[in-house]
Amino acid sequence: MIVLASASPARLALLRSAGIDPKVIVSGVDEEALSAPTPAQLALRLAQEKARKVAADLSGAVVIGCDSILELDGRPYGKPGTPEVAAERWRLMRGRTGRLVTGHCLIDTATGREVSAAESTVVRFATPTDDEIAAYVATGEPLAVAGGFTLDGFGGWFVESIDGDHGNVLGISLPRVRTLLDELGYAVTDFWR
Repeated sequence: MIVLASASPARLALLRSAGIDPKVIVSGVDEEALSAPTPAQLALRLAQEKARKVAADLSGAVVIGCDSILELDGRPYGKPGTPEVAAERWRLMRGRTGRLVTGHCLIDTATGREVSAAESTVVRFATPTDDEIAAYVATGEPLAVAGGFTLDGFGGWFVESIDGDHGNVLGISLPRVRTLLDELGYAVTDFWR
């Protein structure tokens, strides 16, 4: 059984579209309470904490914890949370290039083994006008997503290109999860429905 330790609808949808129907158990980890020296280390630490918290109460499952952070100028940017922060973030990002980093942590509760890795994708942002930013923020979409944007929704209009794994920007890298499953001794096909 695969358990997704995340409330992200994008992660769940991506896993389901790729043949895995995980059980979802939200970890409840306070993302704001944790820190790390770099954005990549922060994304990895958050993923590990989420997976560990959920795995502690399970047996016979592989738990997947993920967390995504936008890195811009070496600084981490998570979920904006408010319209004001989202608009300010977009004024900062427009016309620039950042990295979306997703930490992945898998725990096999049967053996206690844990493997983890961070995956990065370069994101080139378009230059939306102030009116376009205001309209995007008014949709509510950017408030609760890492970096304040999505590729698979309204935000996709304002991303010019990416270099790297598309799924990683959505919140989970399928190729990375496959290699981590392999490290645990599983084939991804073992979990296809």
